[in-house]
Parts: sequence; C-alpha cells; structure tokens
Amino acid sequence: MELRTLRYFVAVAEELHFGRAAARMHMSQPPLSRAIKGLEKEVGATLFDRSSAGVTLTVVGAVLLDEARALLDQADRVSERVAAAAGAATITVGILGDSTDPGITRLAGAYRRRHPHVEVRIRESDLTDPTCGLSAGLVDVALTRGPFDGTGLTVHELRADPVGALLRTDDPLAGRDTLKLSDLADRRWFVFPKGTDSAWQSYWNGGEAREGPVVRAVVECRQAVLWNGTVGMTLLDHEPPEGLTVLPLTDMPPSHVVAAWNEADTNPLIRSFVQLATAAYHD
Repeated sequence: MELRTLRYFVAVAEELHFGRAAARMHMSQPPLSRAIKGLEKEVGATLFDRSSAGVTLTVVGAVLLDEARALLDQADRVSERVAAAAGAATITVGILGDSTDPGITRLAGAYRRRHPHVEVRIRESDLTDPTCGLSAGLVDVALTRGPFDGTGLTVHELRADPVGALLRTDDPLAGRDTLKLSDLADRRWFVFPKGTDSAWQSYWNGGEAREGPVVRAVVECRQAVLWNGTVGMTLLDHEPPEGLTVLPLTDMPPSHVVAAWNEADTNPLIRSFVQLATAAYHD
C-alpha cells in the first residue's frame, strides 16, 4: 500500500464524503474514487458502504483506519527524525495578533509532547498581514483568520467564532441587545492601511468601503473606538476593556480560525502541526 493512497483513504474515512475528501486533498473526485476502489481491490474487502443516505465505514474499513493512522503517524516521525539528524528540525509558525487564545495553548502543549526535539519559532504579525508572513516566505505555517488571498496556499478551517460590533459604553446604540450592519451604515469605522489584503479588509469592514482612523493592531482598534467614538468589529467572546462593549451582529458570518501553508510544502512537521491544531481547536 502506498502512503499516498492511505492518506486518501483516511480523508474519506474522516469526512465520510468523497466530495469533501477530494477538496481536502486538493484533487478532483474521480481519481480519489478510483484510488479507493483500487485499495479495496488490494485488501480484498469493501471499506465503505455507499448508499443514498451517505458513506459509512465497514468493519474492515474501521480496522484499516486505525492501522493507517498509526502507519502515517510513524512515517511522519521517520521524516522528522531524518530531518533532526540533518539539523533541520525546526518549524516557524506565524501567529496573528492576540496569541492568548486557549486553542494555541493546547496546541503548543500537544506539539511539544509529540515533537520534543523540534525547535518552534514564533513570528507574531499585526492585522495588516493576515497570512502572518506566509505569503512573504517568512514562516512555514500560519495560525490566523480568514478570509484572505489564498493563491498558492492550502487553508484548513479550525474553528468559527461569532463577531460583534465594538462600541463605547455611552454610544447611543450600546443599549441594544443586537445590531445589524445597517445600524452602523452612517458611522466612522476603524480601517486597516491601504494595501492590506482586500478580502480581509472587506470582511472586517462588513463588506463596505469605510472611512475612519487607520489601525494595525487589536489594541489600536480598541483605542480608536475609545478615543474617537468610531465603531468596528471584534470577536464576540473577547472581553472589552473598561469603557467599551461588544454587541452581536446578527447578519455577519463568523470569523474563521485557520491554519495555512504553501500548497507545495510537504514538510511532515507542518502536516503534524495541522493535525494537532485541528484537535486542539475542537476541544
């Protein structure tokens, strides 16, 4: 069995959907289906029950899933040890803005336990670069938020967080239970500098062109609201400082925490990072 085929199998087994598994592996569905059929022929048993209700693992498929995960994990560890012997066991992680997210704490602990001999270098980025140095080649993998221009990158969603409007506590709208973007249409917003990724800028400005003070960091966003009475968006579960409040925005989609890396990079340390991050951000 080829490791590549086993990775295809694990993707289908975890997604229980050939279309989603194909998207995850960055391939079209027909070659993925052929690979799974070839694997079933090789093992001499059906691995998935396919019906109009969906895809489920057979008993044989469940056994192979456990073995495949263990084998792929061991293969990654071999690559890591070889890299360590060559003096290349390092990984540079780009982190966006506020790195106090408990998901990061869990991920750091899990990664250290799995890769105790790997040196992890951290590069924290401000809000002007949502790829955290990835597009510039400064990091191996980014732990960030979307959306942004993902050309040449693989982007894996880890979690979705609701967002809200950041206001002064004495703002006329502060007494509401919820807000809509239309409630903020005539207000000045804090904005990112010109040249910031357009998809990123558009999301945090509620899909509209805005005017207001230019900010580059989370603390500057808060200070812009506190000093100027402007508005903007922030994560709903971020506790605002004294003098500020956050109200849910009912017509804004959530902000997605993602891991991103160069699609051509096959470094097993990155693959392991993403696997552990997926678990850490779902705990």
